Amino acid sequence: MDASQNTIISAKDTDNEPVLAVRGLKKAFGANVVLNDFDLTVNKNESVVVLGRSGSGKSVLIKCIIGLLEPDAGSVSVLGQDVLSLDHEGLDHIRMRIGFLFQSNALYDSMTVRENLEFPMRRHLKHMSAADAEQRIKEVLSNVGLGHTIDMMPAELSGGMQKRIALARTLVLKPEIILYDEPTSGLDPITGREISTLMVEVEKKYHTASIIISHDMRCVKITADRIVVLIDGRAYATGTYEELKRSTDEKVKQFFE
Repeated sequence: MDASQNTIISAKDTDNEPVLAVRGLKKAFGANVVLNDFDLTVNKNESVVVLGRSGSGKSVLIKCIIGLLEPDAGSVSVLGQDVLSLDHEGLDHIRMRIGFLFQSNALYDSMTVRENLEFPMRRHLKHMSAADAEQRIKEVLSNVGLGHTIDMMPAELSGGMQKRIALARTLVLKPEIILYDEPTSGLDPITGREISTLMVEVEKKYHTASIIISHDMRCVKITADRIVVLIDGRAYATGTYEELKRSTDEKVKQFFE
């Protein structure tokens, strides 16, 4: 049975308005073919998990989406724009509309929480008044449950709190799409569940679409409206958590055992 026969199609009540469309994406590094005719569609307000083993091409996919890597073939459309045809200025503009939560959090150790959140605003929202910037910082910190940390240093925060601050920094520019790279990596199960639940709350409050790279099945179950299983460089199967969990295909079952 080929991949197309394995594919499970899931219907979710979204606005049916694609904010991201990847078609026929191919990327190889020498003889190592990482992505091979990969397709992905993400609709408005939809959360899609890309699930795959280590080295399967998940990070390469993300880099192609935001224009850090140029694919060998295929197309990438983000918020109606052809990413592959954008110049440096155009890429900067589209990236401002995309939030990215790094696996490492990437907070600046020498800056307070307030200064960490101010940093992207100083670069991208230069015309915003200091009062409006302060209000937005307090708003996003409140929405991640950490308003009291505004003058603290990252070293004073637990791993879970640092993850929440990193998410607040992502939200401060009010992105339309958020890309999550292993958002619960390194966290204990309880904190990981809290972060996963927060991601769902954020999506509803800010009306964002999400692409989540994760192998933490607890996170996947909580956050995914739809899952795309990346195997052999292709979108091998797609469906909801429960649909894929019932699959009899051994390649899919391995993720749910």
